[in-house]
Amino acid sequence: MNFPTNVKYTKDHEWIRLEGDIAYVGITDYAQDQLGDIVFVDVQTEGETLAAGDTFGTIEVVKTVSDLFIPVAAEVLEQNEALADHPELVNQDPYGEGWIIKVKPTEDADFDSLLDAEAYKALING
Repeated sequence: MNFPTNVKYTKDHEWIRLEGDIAYVGITDYAQDQLGDIVFVDVQTEGETLAAGDTFGTIEVVKTVSDLFIPVAAEVLEQNEALADHPELVNQDPYGEGWIIKVKPTEDADFDSLLDAEAYKALING
């Protein structure tokens, strides 16, 4: 299981990586492992500003659809277009090519409320 230290984690198994004033969001290695083979990623919130914890899309596996929650208040700038034809990128490289959305965090984005790698590891190991 991969737990990069350059991202922050949510209790809902999303991650966020800040690069300047832009951030990338995806699901964790643990989440993709628990879900299984991802067959479709749907993001309908491009251009919207969402509050932390709002649903920004869904992710579909063979037997279920799960909501995706934004980790911090942010404007959704774009979705990863590569996932339209290759949703399996989320399984293969969840912290790299498998990112789901690119966002611009708002001024009230609260990164301090998120988990670091050690806290996230402790959460999933119970």
